[in-house]
Amino acid sequence: MTELSPLSRLTGMQSRGIYVWWIAGIAALGGLLFGYDWVVIGGAKPFYESHFGITAPSMQGWAMSCALVGCFFGSLLSGSLSERLGRKPSLIIAAALFTLTSIGTGLAGGFMSFVVWRMSGGLAIGLASSLSPVYIAEVSPAGMRGRLVSLNELTIVTGVLSAEVMNWLIADGHFVRFANEAQMIAWNSATGWRWMFGATAVPAAIFLLGMFFVPESPRWLALRGREEDARRTLVRLGGEESAAIVLAEIEESVRAAEHRAGFGEELRQLLAPGLRSALALGVSLAVLQQWCGINVIINYAHDIFAASGYSLSEAMFNIVVTGITMLLFTFLAIATVDHGGRRLLMLGGCSGLAAIYVTLGWLFHQHSQGVHMLALVVAALACYAMTLAPITWVVLSEIFPSRVRGTAMAISSASLWAACFVLTYTFPLLNASLGTAGTFWLYAGVCVLGFLGVRRWLPETKGKTLEEIEAFWK
Repeated sequence: MTELSPLSRLTGMQSRGIYVWWIAGIAALGGLLFGYDWVVIGGAKPFYESHFGITAPSMQGWAMSCALVGCFFGSLLSGSLSERLGRKPSLIIAAALFTLTSIGTGLAGGFMSFVVWRMSGGLAIGLASSLSPVYIAEVSPAGMRGRLVSLNELTIVTGVLSAEVMNWLIADGHFVRFANEAQMIAWNSATGWRWMFGATAVPAAIFLLGMFFVPESPRWLALRGREEDARRTLVRLGGEESAAIVLAEIEESVRAAEHRAGFGEELRQLLAPGLRSALALGVSLAVLQQWCGINVIINYAHDIFAASGYSLSEAMFNIVVTGITMLLFTFLAIATVDHGGRRLLMLGGCSGLAAIYVTLGWLFHQHSQGVHMLALVVAALACYAMTLAPITWVVLSEIFPSRVRGTAMAISSASLWAACFVLTYTFPLLNASLGTAGTFWLYAGVCVLGFLGVRRWLPETKGKTLEEIEAFWK
């Protein structure tokens, strides 16, 4: 065999690096749609509520949270779907659902059909939230995995920002000229909110098309006995030497399992000593990412800014500011996740949010208004975007063994969406009973408990291969 020159090896490494980033970027479009579809409802809220005549807190909570029911079942379905069909076909199904449901929600004729389409869109979010980080983790070299899986979070916050910008542009009359503010509000209540939801169809179609041009996960291929297909993909991703090492580790992991498990058998394995701890950690981190309370700020930002004394137009613009903040600090997370480590960032996120929430609660208790309220909200979102938001998905994508990863990720993601439903549905009720101050103090308490749990149970996974992490639980 002819030995390659140093220049040829360097060129090959650069080509493989570009290829890995490209396929991770395509898969991460699932995160962009997840972020957009999840947050778009916050800006549309005052307009579809006016259109459908929604006034009761319980109905407001249901309208905001109904999609999360679909997220729960979509994330549960993702495990069996990805194990049976593969990661790639399952992501194609999610992309098709995003395209269909975004159009359906925009065309909803009544509140019932609006809820059905939102729940159907939630299925797509649930699938993408589980499958995109798993796929990226399984195609990523160990030294790049943290950054590449964090790319999924980057696209999530990009989707969040895109939704906030689109909502602001539509609601503030940047696409349609109005004679006065009353005419603008009337148009938004009748038509504008429909365009906010329907705009998702464009990136969804790009995601759907792009998924046809990425490879199947090499680890899924190896687990299904398709070693030669897995080897070819691994060579394309990391070169011959890396492919041989990773394939040997995967094959050893496959031999360690007595047989390829179905969902029930995988669940039994996850509940066995060792993996039971990994599953408990995954579920706890998923719940913590939601019950830390940040999604209340994202989904109910208009109400929070209104309570801080901002007008409708000012609140919509402030929401865009929060989205820009999350995007910038997610870049910082990507730069630090493979250097600072997962554990340190999670601890910093819990402690930082607890301190900010205590301060916000006190200021709401004092009925304080002004730009300092916006500054604290921005600080909370910056802290979350650099820590709990991306690192939770990184940890969930890497702590489970290959043979049960799809099922374990499905259970963890379902727990996340169940927690998100509880958080989103209960905020109007908590706000009415405890007040905004008491609600934020409650979330601060959750963050303190999260800090103690992370310090006690989360191992550092930085720089380890997926097979080395699997061996840790044994």
